[in-house]
Amino acid sequence: MVRSLALIALLALASVPVAAQGGDMLIIAHRGASAERPEHTLAAYELAIDQGADYIEPDLVATKDLVLVARHENELSGTTDVATREEFEDRRRDKTIDGQKVAGWFAEDFTLAELRTLRAKERIPSLRPANARFDGLYQVPTFAEIVKLVRAKEAATGGRIGLYPELKHPEFLLQNNGIDMVDLLLREFRQIGITPQDPVFIQSFEIAPLQRLKQRGGGFKLVQLVAPTAGPADEPAMRYAEMVTPIGLAEVAKYADAVGAHIAMVLNPDGTPTTLVRDARAAGLVVHAWTVRPENDFLPAMLRTGDEPKGRGCGDVKLAEMLKAAGVAGVFSDGPMKGRSCS
Repeated sequence: MVRSLALIALLALASVPVAAQGGDMLIIAHRGASAERPEHTLAAYELAIDQGADYIEPDLVATKDLVLVARHENELSGTTDVATREEFEDRRRDKTIDGQKVAGWFAEDFTLAELRTLRAKERIPSLRPANARFDGLYQVPTFAEIVKLVRAKEAATGGRIGLYPELKHPEFLLQNNGIDMVDLLLREFRQIGITPQDPVFIQSFEIAPLQRLKQRGGGFKLVQLVAPTAGPADEPAMRYAEMVTPIGLAEVAKYADAVGAHIAMVLNPDGTPTTLVRDARAAGLVVHAWTVRPENDFLPAMLRTGDEPKGRGCGDVKLAEMLKAAGVAGVFSDGPMKGRSCS
């Protein structure tokens, strides 16, 4: 009965717009406005900024000629038209990445010039068919271009827009290609003029890159990503479940400022909070939760609208408010949050 009443109270919060409640929760645009544009395109980032996101989140991979570009994975066929390009058929490879065998085309095997000939496409068209209308319109953006967009929007609006890059598969790229993602990112920061005084979080599922950034980065805010299963690719004997215990969080706090946790690690199945936020705060860490998405397929049953997997209602807003009530400091979202409300 107590848990049921708590859940009712949490759901009632959804009648108040996200931005209207006390204690601002950061809205981190997950790969841009990826519920409405193909992810990791300049169009997705710009729309997210226009929708009021506090931060935009580019996942970063590297090209053969050591340029940081934004893709969800270093494997390209899920988000570009590379599989249809006969001139790149011979680039298809089988690789083992973080213990998983992956077949396809990989960013680190392409120069930037080659990558620029590709066009982005929607990654999950069955759930986001409207996004597929934009297939073929956009190039793969470089990190430098993303920063240029952010600065242009800041100049136009007078506001600040944060960057929340994720280093994708840094251990794999270092061991197999000699590509040091930490060096590349810090080099880009210096060239672009990004400093720790700017609104920046750097995130990774791995440990060593964050520790190196702590030592060399000069004060950038760092985020240890964790998931309900598995563990860091660079520490195969370690489990994320161990890292979110009070003892594990104390270790994380030695090099990170925040924990980026899957929603299932923040909320119980009935919507009540787990102990993660409380335990993280005790260790001096804040929690950012990933990822709030609008489609039914990504929502718990109690928050869905209708039975269609791609159907949308207000479940994402309600879920964001439940996370806010649980005490998270930020939430990754595929769609707009600020100013939205549900009765």
